[in-house]
Amino acid sequence: MESLQGKLLVAMPSLEDPYFQRSVSYICEHNDEGAMGLIINHPIKNLSLSELLSKVQDLHRDDLSSTNLEQPIFAGGPVAQERGFVLHTAQPGWSSSLSLNDDLMVTTSKDILQILGTDLEPSKFLVTLGYAGWDAGQLEQEIADNSWLVIPADQSIIFDVDASMRWQASGQKIGIDIASISPQAGHA
Repeated sequence: MESLQGKLLVAMPSLEDPYFQRSVSYICEHNDEGAMGLIINHPIKNLSLSELLSKVQDLHRDDLSSTNLEQPIFAGGPVAQERGFVLHTAQPGWSSSLSLNDDLMVTTSKDILQILGTDLEPSKFLVTLGYAGWDAGQLEQEIADNSWLVIPADQSIIFDVDASMRWQASGQKIGIDIASISPQAGHA
């Protein structure tokens, strides 16, 4: 299977796992060893970016009132939930961020937290706690089992569409109403 890095993984209606039900994940890495992605549409209840920043040790910020800091934090997946990830638009000079493609970068470095909510922040970003991980061959098998739909990534879905509508918008991107897809898998 070709690499799914840079694609969106959209949960099929039949997927009932509590972490992944109606989820949309951005795949950051996919190779022979497995895959890693960030769920971008499951906000953590009652946790905004400003609240998270106020709890981060060794982060000295007095300016936590920016409207950009009121965005939600997302449950990025069931792995390493104490670890934060920032998915953001590509910008030159971010040596601590890993370039995923020409448009997006990801980082776990605390230095970006210093500039979120300021004029220096990336033009678009979202923050997750935790990530989704798949062992070698696991994701491919789940796709074959009809658990996931793979679509091209779209920055507007990732950053602009309201989180509660990202799952539906992902289906609409390829012309389907994902909620109406039958949970029965068909194989010809």
